Amino acid sequence: MAGQPLPPYPFNQDPDRTVSYRQPSPGSVPGPGTQPYTYAAQPPVAQSPAAQPYAQQPYAEQQYAQQPYTGQPSWQQVQIGAPQPPARKRGRGWLTAIVAAVIVALIGGGGVYAMTMLSGGGAQPEDVLPSGTMAYVRLDLDPAANQKVALFQLARKFSATRGAFTGDDPRKALFELLRQGDGDLAKIDYARDVAPWLGDRVGLGVLAPKAGSSTPRVVAAVQVTDQEQARAGVRKLDADGELKGLAFREDYAILAETQAEADAYAKAEPLSRDADFAADLKAVGEPGVLSFWGDAGKIAKAAQAAGATSAAEAGTLDMVKGVRFAGALRFDGEYAELTGISRGGAVQAAAGAEGARLSRLPATTVGALSVSGLGGLLADQWPQITAAADGTMGGRSFSDFVDLARQSYGLSLPEDLVTLLGGNITLAVDERGLDGAVPNAGAVLSTDPAKAQEIVTKIEKFVADSGAGAPQLTKVAADGRLIIAASQQYADELAADGTLGGSETFTTAIPDADSATAALYVDLDKIEKYYLNGLRGEERANAQALRAIGLSARRSGDVTSFSLRVLFN
Repeated sequence: MAGQPLPPYPFNQDPDRTVSYRQPSPGSVPGPGTQPYTYAAQPPVAQSPAAQPYAQQPYAEQQYAQQPYTGQPSWQQVQIGAPQPPARKRGRGWLTAIVAAVIVALIGGGGVYAMTMLSGGGAQPEDVLPSGTMAYVRLDLDPAANQKVALFQLARKFSATRGAFTGDDPRKALFELLRQGDGDLAKIDYARDVAPWLGDRVGLGVLAPKAGSSTPRVVAAVQVTDQEQARAGVRKLDADGELKGLAFREDYAILAETQAEADAYAKAEPLSRDADFAADLKAVGEPGVLSFWGDAGKIAKAAQAAGATSAAEAGTLDMVKGVRFAGALRFDGEYAELTGISRGGAVQAAAGAEGARLSRLPATTVGALSVSGLGGLLADQWPQITAAADGTMGGRSFSDFVDLARQSYGLSLPEDLVTLLGGNITLAVDERGLDGAVPNAGAVLSTDPAKAQEIVTKIEKFVADSGAGAPQLTKVAADGRLIIAASQQYADELAADGTLGGSETFTTAIPDADSATAALYVDLDKIEKYYLNGLRGEERANAQALRAIGLSARRSGDVTSFSLRVLFN
């Protein structure tokens, strides 16, 4: 089939399908009217659901469309072969763009690693680790194609990873990074001792301690390509002999503390068939390069059964019984994202909670924090808060402090605090005035403005009487809001609807910000001038690569989802 045009198939189909490419020699790069790149491939096979690319991150169409490579044609100039269909069908347009972008990024740009490695299929560590695992971490160097391309692209922005993430083997890149901080690995030759048998995936599981022990059991699953070479290679890597048990299941080596445990784990029901585990990982979505899962309830139960907790710690562990969590580390051409969920627990989301207000802040906002439902949460948890505070008052009772606030200043706790926090509280700092004596900072409280203003006045008197200096604050009442700021001008700006939500940096850092129940945003590009002068060389270059940080969370019932994104220039 050599000489045929490149079809718009996804690159993360069956890993056994081999694809090879011929690149013209320097000076013969195709241009308009010349022959396109050619390929030779076996017929495509059906794509499994697990190998689908991250459907909600069609970043390549945005990331590469306007980035031609020096000395090479931009992807718009590369002739893909067959003409584009007249109508753009759902799901096909962005896929074709990814194909074109990957060709230029990996072939035209000098090559990050071979196209044959863009598979993303095959068994995962959870398919061989035992059910009953309390906590689990997985590293996958063979994720979906979009994840690998973005990972290598971002890794090359930083000096600490730029040298390692080159060539055509991501396993070697990781090994070289680990060797930099581990003297024992300096004796290991990757090409001789590791490459012949090491696969692309590693999983680590933690199980409850044995009876009479307080130490959790650990089991590892390492993907291998040759069992006999793996036996020798694993022993060489585990020089301390911490994992004496070795068994094989499918194409994984199962490593445990004893041989009996390794044999038992290799025959056990797999973790992937645990209903809770499967539901949690499905809720997370694309597992990315790194994923994790844990059952906090099982962990707390095991710790208590082993007698590894004090009475005070046992009370804390009781609060997490029934809580499970899961998450993944994913990459895009513009950012790295740590995302996840938690389920269960005693704390429930307030019905009809107001969303975060960050998108309505001024466009000059450099940092902001918005939290909804704190008032209702404080009211529900006040007894627990009082009990916890009693242990930090140096022999005095927290109730004494509450009585003093009521008698001397007319503050009623927790009622006044519940009113003040209201449905949402948003704190903001503006770019203008950061180098002044008092920065432009303020708060927007979604509450009864008249009642809240009275409470603020009482608190100001309390602060003044305590001897703590405090700046003069401007208070502006708006419709259902009280704005408190360092200046009248900034208070007026916060009272009006701003346009931060129109910033591409903001919307990338915090997607769907108005639906979040909590959000944090920092625009690093706007404040880098205040810290770059103290940095030199590679440290300065690394800092300049950082663009912004966004953290958002959403809660519905007993389920909380979160996303932490670090954006790059």
